[in-house]
Amino acid sequence: MGYLREAGEIYLARNYRRFPVAFVRGRGARLWDEEGREYLDFCAGIAVCALGHSPPEVVQAIRTQAERLLHVSNLYWTEPQVRLARVLVEHSFAERVFFCNSGAEAVEAALKLARRRAWLEYGPGKTRIVALENSFHGRTYGALSATGQPAYWEGFEPLVPDFVHIPPNDLEALSKAVDERTCAVILEPILGEGGVIPLSREFLETTRRLCDRNGALLIFDEIQTGIGRTGHLFAYEHYGILPDVLCLAKGLAGGLPLGAVLAREGVMEALSPGSHASTFGGNPVCCAAALAVLERVLAPDFLAEVRLKGKALEKGLRDLCTKFPEKLRGVRGLGLLLALETRFPASELLQALFEKRILTTAPKPEVLRFTPPLIISYREIDALLAALEEILASS
Repeated sequence: MGYLREAGEIYLARNYRRFPVAFVRGRGARLWDEEGREYLDFCAGIAVCALGHSPPEVVQAIRTQAERLLHVSNLYWTEPQVRLARVLVEHSFAERVFFCNSGAEAVEAALKLARRRAWLEYGPGKTRIVALENSFHGRTYGALSATGQPAYWEGFEPLVPDFVHIPPNDLEALSKAVDERTCAVILEPILGEGGVIPLSREFLETTRRLCDRNGALLIFDEIQTGIGRTGHLFAYEHYGILPDVLCLAKGLAGGLPLGAVLAREGVMEALSPGSHASTFGGNPVCCAAALAVLERVLAPDFLAEVRLKGKALEKGLRDLCTKFPEKLRGVRGLGLLLALETRFPASELLQALFEKRILTTAPKPEVLRFTPPLIISYREIDALLAALEEILASS
């Protein structure tokens, strides 16, 4: 065991099940541990490192901004924050942006925004928030209450009241749940931690209609699907269905902590001065990093290439399903957010890949998830597929 792992075992909280490796350097889709061994990364910090590890343009933006200004608080304007807000507005449905530090904070802000907007427009009583079973929105209390996985609630109840959970893609349950008491529906277009479960177009269209009919906000949690992960800047673009509120984080700043809530003018105005805040939200260095990320992601052909790489990975995985039907059930997802459903514990495949120095994640017992950097190469995709085939053939 290396020094970093030994020291970590002594000093860090034991709330993570960590792999037996400590990384010290990264570049592109590659990582190196403290002993100099190289790994191929199909995790990307759980869909965070959109441009891979230490992309030169992001590193340079961080360095330049750090030399100018680190922090002044949101009592004042800063150039990177204003510029980033403008870019996000110009490339989305939204008209206003609120910045925070993480996905959970973005969800908390969106939930508070929904309840406050309902209180201002309709008075007390319109407080119900409809969410999905098997969803994941974060670990803070509001986000945890929206999360539809009771395993995450254990030991933390009572949760925030007036949340209702329904099965994904269940139109009957949706129609019963959304009524005049509902202030918002929150959902992930693709349930990431739930096992990469895409929502159907019909379900999303029905949700949009029911929200309009009942004066409720439609909140899309695109923390995992946003910033090009599915082959469009935002997953809602695949469906042509506009939310009222959008939550972002993960890939937004390419590895630095930054979250954002995007909304239309008439919705965001419910957050008046003093109603909500974030000390570090919209930090100049994090915003500078995000501007560098978006400049690359929005460049001509970048997202088209993500879609092509996603199709190449998906085809390779489907070919494996055809070759090993007794071991694999199928593939699902969009772009470079894909899942391989296994007929045996996915942890076995996860561990076998780790032993070949390839990093993936397994959000569910029989689901192996792939969220590589968006700059992953076709050769690296082929290397993953070859490793998977070798493991499946020998097991």
